[in-house]
Amino acid sequence: MKKDSVIRRRRSLRLKDYDYSQEGAYLVTICAYTRHCLFGEIVNGIMIPNEIAKMIDKWWDKLSQKFPPVEIDYCVIMPNHFHGIIVIGEKDAKIEVGARAGAPLHEIIQ
Repeated sequence: MKKDSVIRRRRSLRLKDYDYSQEGAYLVTICAYTRHCLFGEIVNGIMIPNEIAKMIDKWWDKLSQKFPPVEIDYCVIMPNHFHGIIVIGEKDAKIEVGARAGAPLHEIIQ
């Protein structure tokens, strides 16, 4: 079997029975497809964002407008992934979480 054809699966770090829609602060990490450097490049130790990174930053800032129980905190964009901290508040306001709650990019941008 060729090395390229091996499917690598990461062990989930999610807690089995934890309700991730409840109040709390969460670290979110999203990687680019196949970890390609799609968001910019590092030049002399400085991240130079491209248009995709600028779009990520723009929509990160708008998350709390789209999902009122969510407050955004720090976000850092790197060439092939980004990290952000979101805080879910309002105990009575449940939101959908996980990949099933996602939407294609063209739906998010509208």
